[in-house]
Amino acid sequence: MTSLPNYRPKQMSLGPLEREILNIVWDLHTAAVKDVHQRILSDPNRELAYTSVTTVLKRLTEKGWLACESQGKIHHWQARITREQANALNAYNQLNQFLNISNPDLVAAFADNLDQTSLDKLDAIAQRLKDLRAARGE
Repeated sequence: MTSLPNYRPKQMSLGPLEREILNIVWDLHTAAVKDVHQRILSDPNRELAYTSVTTVLKRLTEKGWLACESQGKIHHWQARITREQANALNAYNQLNQFLNISNPDLVAAFADNLDQTSLDKLDAIAQRLKDLRAARGE
């Protein structure tokens, strides 16, 4: 089970190009602008300026998604959280947004219309919560 990271990016929202570049950095583990640019241009139907890649990498750093290390004139970027941690944070944020705008009757009515597979997942989540609380002595 992927847990929520202690570190969280300053800004969760990302544009399509930011998401694409972040995925490339996750795939490469450490990436220079050239690496990301070449990966994008490996698609013959794509065009993107080298400077645009640099700008997006800097923006992702400002938003807290990437860390940058400089070795002379070459900069290398690494993700500050894993892809799995990002997915967990995204799911956590979406669940909180749903619960913040919903009252229990609305949530129950919504859940009542789910298919059996989804209901089974909710039951599994409820059991997992019970197990976690029991393990903490609550």
